[in-house]
Amino acid sequence: MAERRVTIGWVEGLHARPASVFVRAATAVGVPVTIAKEGGNPVNAASMLALLGLGAQGGDAVVLASDAEGAEGALDRLAKLVQEGLDELPAA
Repeated sequence: MAERRVTIGWVEGLHARPASVFVRAATAVGVPVTIAKEGGNPVNAASMLALLGLGAQGGDAVVLASDAEGAEGALDRLAKLVQEGLDELPAA
């Protein structure tokens, strides 16, 4: 299983606009990905409701994970998005 541990770079955390950006990005990478607050239970990264349920704040550590083929590149892109608080998924 591929994993990336990152700190949330959006000041407001994974709420409203940043959550929407992340869900679109998680869907766009084309592999199933989970996200969890460090030490917490993983949820589907492409689910807005599940993501909002994490209650992840800016500065919190999260773990992105996937065991699908192509996961390494997908997780690298999502990790960059989250850590830097970007408005769109970085290019492959």
